[in-house]
Amino acid sequence: MSGPRIQTIFYSAAALIALLGLAEATYLTVMFLSGEIAVCGGSPDCYQVLGSSYAKLGPVPVSGLGALAYFSAFTFATFAGFGYARARKFFTWTVIAMFCMTLWLLFVQAFRLHAFCRYCLFSAALIFLLTGLVVARPAAETEKN
Repeated sequence: MSGPRIQTIFYSAAALIALLGLAEATYLTVMFLSGEIAVCGGSPDCYQVLGSSYAKLGPVPVSGLGALAYFSAFTFATFAGFGYARARKFFTWTVIAMFCMTLWLLFVQAFRLHAFCRYCLFSAALIFLLTGLVVARPAAETEKN
């Protein structure tokens, strides 16, 4: 396969993963803002995490920040797939920031709340996948913009 085609496939996969995360984070944000309880399959740990003080920063739900981050990752991956060098850099930095936040939130769940949320773990898995893609990303042959 040629370099640009590999880049396109790589960033398409990253955009799809980010789109899954965006859907989940949007669902949790809507549930938070509407005052509804997210469907957690009867898991009390999920309710404990989503209802904790760590689930929001001031009045803003952490899931809303996650939706913004996933939307950014999706956008940058899409533009990077079309060959924009700046988008590749922004994608990398966005995923690194998401990874760091995910590590913090996993720490909070494990050592402060002693409970794990299924949605949070799914999001963490998606971010670990995105981070793996960033680490394994093929080198760009040409730099544009």
